[in-house]
Amino acid sequence: MKRDRSNPRGEILSRNPATGEILKRIESHSDQEVERRLQKAGEAFQKNRRVPVSEWARCLQRAAAILEAEKANLGRLMTLEMGKPIQASIQEAEKCAQGCRYYAENGERFLADQQLPGEKGQQYVRFDPLGPVLAVMPWNFPFWQVFRFAAPALVAGNVCLLKHASNVPQCALAIEDVIRRAGFAENSLQTLLIGSGRVRKVIEDQRIRAVTLTGSIEAGAKVASVAAGQIKKTVLELGGSDPFIVMPSVNLPQTAEMAVQARTINNGQSCIAAKRFIVDRRIFAEFEKFFVERMSKLRLGDPMDELTEIGPLATEQVLKGLESQVNRTLKMGGKLLLGGKRLDRAGYFFAPTVLTKVPADSPAYRDELFGPVASLFQADGIEEAIRIANDTHFGLGASAWTNNESEATQFIEGLESGLVFINGMVASHPALPFGGVKQSGYGRELSHYGLREFVNIKTVVRGGPAAGVGGAE
Repeated sequence: MKRDRSNPRGEILSRNPATGEILKRIESHSDQEVERRLQKAGEAFQKNRRVPVSEWARCLQRAAAILEAEKANLGRLMTLEMGKPIQASIQEAEKCAQGCRYYAENGERFLADQQLPGEKGQQYVRFDPLGPVLAVMPWNFPFWQVFRFAAPALVAGNVCLLKHASNVPQCALAIEDVIRRAGFAENSLQTLLIGSGRVRKVIEDQRIRAVTLTGSIEAGAKVASVAAGQIKKTVLELGGSDPFIVMPSVNLPQTAEMAVQARTINNGQSCIAAKRFIVDRRIFAEFEKFFVERMSKLRLGDPMDELTEIGPLATEQVLKGLESQVNRTLKMGGKLLLGGKRLDRAGYFFAPTVLTKVPADSPAYRDELFGPVASLFQADGIEEAIRIANDTHFGLGASAWTNNESEATQFIEGLESGLVFINGMVASHPALPFGGVKQSGYGRELSHYGLREFVNIKTVVRGGPAAGVGGAE
């Protein structure tokens, strides 16, 4: 774990990104405590695997009730630790409740035995839990990212070990508390308060059966390589540089308004936030005018204020990284239309920013920008729009805006991404498979696809009476 002068003992620090002030110092888990939690996870799994899915479904219903009843306090905690506007934090708690209810209501059906065709005997597939699953989770949706993995994993009978982002330790502990109070068996979900440098040892432990990670490409590559060395299943969601394509048939003022919302959700810190706005050349100038004007009017400020639209970035490191990406893009020839710098105030605030004429080898073209920074591109028709959209190593989400059915079909068929939305912002929902292609990762979360990532898909064939049984006396 990285140490600094403000943190000489290597504690996990909870900071308020709106002020930079330390909210709480939390002692990291020792190696002995990590070992104890791994042991408890293994023991818990041996019990949980024999419990009917219906029992875990009831626990998820109780978790949903807790999340809804305490959404104001839980939302406040999210905002304090990572800076998202308070209303968005409350909505996140509500979404977690929705996710819990979805798997409570559908888990038994998703996990029911599936009969297979065959003339002799009985042939079917059953879905058994894998065991303890390590979840390495990010800070940007500190509750939803965890619950969208944990709800299906738990209802299937797995147990979870959560290594959350080190800047949201209080959120991690609050999630563990919700699961405990919901009635899940003891140690069904445990938090590991450790730094990223200690994750390898946990993955290598024989009691861990699988790993899921949401984070950077670099983090995903490291986790996947360690897990591969142990022949362990992984699911990776590694971000995106989502295109937002606009064609001439749309209502431009309305679409520009949606474009700003799509870019600035969660203070611009969302893997599926639109980041590259690819606009047909015939309407580019008009779209640019509407877009820049709306971005310039966004209300920045205290994320606890219900009127605030943009709060701070989550950490000083995120702020410095975004500032560097913007500056390098401008030095390489990009044009600045709005913003472009951090704000001269306490906390980790970055001005809403619009770039254009973005060079193909610049950070704003190639990398994921986490923050309220949008890049505008002109396209000569649909084929070039699709080419620009696909010209990235990411492939998570994409949205296209058109009232032409033929164009819509071309976008659906041509865009290289795990999610394609036509005339709507890319979003996650418990019933929709979520995940990407290319370097955005592999595997899926949510829906029945996400639930079945961490089960043993077991083929069972039952023949007739065994030879010699019931025949001779």
